[in-house]
Amino acid sequence: MSVSVIILNWNGEALLEKFLPSVIANTPTDLADIVVVDNGSTDDSVNMLKEKFPSVKLIILDKNHGFAEGYNLALSQIESTYSVLLNSDVEVTSHWLDAPIQAMEADPNLAGVQPKILDYKDKRKYEYAGAAGGWIDRYGYPLCRGRILNVVEEDTGQYDSRTDIFWASGACLFVRTDVFKKEGGLDARFFAHQEEIDLCWRLRSRGYRLECIPQSVVYHVGGATLKVESPQKTFLNFRNNLLMVYKNLAADKLQSVMFIRFLLDYLAMAKFMLTGNFQNAIAIVRARIAYRRLKRDYAPIRAVNLSKTVVFDIPEMLRQSVILNFYFKGKTKFSAFFK
Repeated sequence: MSVSVIILNWNGEALLEKFLPSVIANTPTDLADIVVVDNGSTDDSVNMLKEKFPSVKLIILDKNHGFAEGYNLALSQIESTYSVLLNSDVEVTSHWLDAPIQAMEADPNLAGVQPKILDYKDKRKYEYAGAAGGWIDRYGYPLCRGRILNVVEEDTGQYDSRTDIFWASGACLFVRTDVFKKEGGLDARFFAHQEEIDLCWRLRSRGYRLECIPQSVVYHVGGATLKVESPQKTFLNFRNNLLMVYKNLAADKLQSVMFIRFLLDYLAMAKFMLTGNFQNAIAIVRARIAYRRLKRDYAPIRAVNLSKTVVFDIPEMLRQSVILNFYFKGKTKFSAFFK
């Protein structure tokens, strides 16, 4: 057994200086290597790492390949049994590796694990990007135990049980290295945003299990909800989500789901326009145009995914609409969907 903790960096010198010490202090050298993958940084990240953290291994990429392809290129050079994809803005805690690795050792079918992810800025609360494990609804919208849309719950231990999940957060994702490579890794065309959900959908549909194991705890700075000043993030989230649904959803559901998505996406566009966020409204239109342009290229990928699917009704896919329940029924907590 061997583990590689892999941190992708792009111009994150300050983040590495702040958060890498916790990773080093809480990662036993007899269990795991720490690898920083530099994604074409133009700051002084590489020199700083060589000077201040000489024990950390370095992989230097030629340019910024994005989150998805950056990790693909990194894992192509990794031979450890397990890889941990860890954001550069994560503080880890004592024994954070133990429970996830023990669980994966005990069950060969457990392909991925995420810990409990709390907010570094307010450690009483779950963090937006992952919380205590991810689900999606019937229309492809992500939600988490501990986070529904932009509402984040306080951690009172309500989600401290180990549980199967639909997706594990890329902020801290434990994965079997050989399974990651065998099943195609992250979709490089996504560049960033929702690529880990796409990977996890692929893994779940092919019969692997994913778990949240909250006995392991990390604190993530993260970016919270979509920012009105970032139309590019809006564009990537909407485009990638549509591509993910097209790639993975069963044929008997695709047409009806995409029709509802058309309506919901343009409702979101209208909401942005009514609140004066015109660039984000335009980003949604751009995302839908980009999806239509890429759809033909993704048809062979969809065919491969469906041919390898053995689990068509994944239990961790919510059979309801998270959007309609949130806005019209006031369901703002994960537990409210199961009462």
